[in-house]
Amino acid sequence: MTESAAGRDKRKFASAKKMRDIMTSYYIEAKSAKETGKKVAWITSGGPVEPLIAMDIIPVYPENHGAMIGASKMGGNLCEKAGEMGYSDDLCSYARADIACSLVNGGPIGGLPAPDMLICCNNICGTVLKWYEIQARYYKVPLFIFDTPFCHTGYGDEVKRYVRRQIDEYIAFLEESSGKKFDHDRMMEVGKYSVEAQVLWQSVLDTAMTKPSPMTCFDAFFFLALIVTLRGMEVTVDFYRGLLEEMRERVKEGIGAVPRERYRLLWDNLPIWYRIKWLSDIFTAHEACLVADTYTSAWCGQLKYMDEGRFLDSMAEGYTRVYLNIGVDEMIKSVLEMVDKYGVDGFVMHSNRSCKPYSLGQYDIRRAVQEKRGIPSVIIESHMVDDRSFSESQAETRIDAFMEILRESKGKRGA
Repeated sequence: MTESAAGRDKRKFASAKKMRDIMTSYYIEAKSAKETGKKVAWITSGGPVEPLIAMDIIPVYPENHGAMIGASKMGGNLCEKAGEMGYSDDLCSYARADIACSLVNGGPIGGLPAPDMLICCNNICGTVLKWYEIQARYYKVPLFIFDTPFCHTGYGDEVKRYVRRQIDEYIAFLEESSGKKFDHDRMMEVGKYSVEAQVLWQSVLDTAMTKPSPMTCFDAFFFLALIVTLRGMEVTVDFYRGLLEEMRERVKEGIGAVPRERYRLLWDNLPIWYRIKWLSDIFTAHEACLVADTYTSAWCGQLKYMDEGRFLDSMAEGYTRVYLNIGVDEMIKSVLEMVDKYGVDGFVMHSNRSCKPYSLGQYDIRRAVQEKRGIPSVIIESHMVDDRSFSESQAETRIDAFMEILRESKGKRGA
């Protein structure tokens, strides 16, 4: 075995197989729900999943499935099918891939299990409202819309009361749709697991503060699946406890995710799922490690508002004040905190045509980061799932130019 091959083996994550096994079991359970008598709920990625877990309803995420479609390089064909159905290419590629997938049972797992109900929370975008209305009509199932007012700067008492009332309405909807009573004791247990999993996930991400970083944001994109999909379950807590232990061991042994790490970068927006390995290889060749990102940290960003002792009450604020439901000024504060926390040298922004709320403020954020921290940035344009929109040559040219600027910038700072 050559030294380079040995180094690659050393950097592989032992936890990766365990997570694949957990996710495989999860999808098998979801796809066999009709045989086992369980209910299936489709829910948006930013939606309050814990009440579903407490009621033993299987949560399924079309957005997570969309990421799998993108990573499997199936997005272009499904988005083309959506175009034939009359959906504009300017719409979210998660939505287009999911809507088309329902008609043909497409995607890497042969389509999602049919839902018994849909839960839509608009804290991530407005597109989900029409997307879930379309799917509710198609599957002829009830839809619950969890409305979170936009929080430009804060979280007032009126918003607090408004969102908290909806939690009671949400529980009543689940009781009616499932034919079961809500178990408050079970909810307390689920809330405890949810908070603990978020703490562990943040601790995993924080290991990237070490130089060299034991992980990249591309690794975080992979390991994110459980905190999104099975938040509030013991298996998720156990997994992230093991992943954190593995990360700390890598830190102790000085194993860096990128050999000869010289530059530390921050990624903004969703991944370009169908080019993750390509992007990882490009940045690694430049000895650059994407040590953090605004996307994966969003699933522990509400920790400051969560209280496991009064989980339902605090959940209202936690799910309202997520990253995509705050103003650009608040986003700038969050990005600057990450730049400082992770010792970032440069900023990589994915201008995601599929996600308007995530992308529209990027030029303001870019300017603020440049002015306040003096670090260079680059913008890569694409969709997160529809690979027909991506130009490798254009992206590579921009990255190469950005890295040249970064080398000069860091050289002038004497780094």
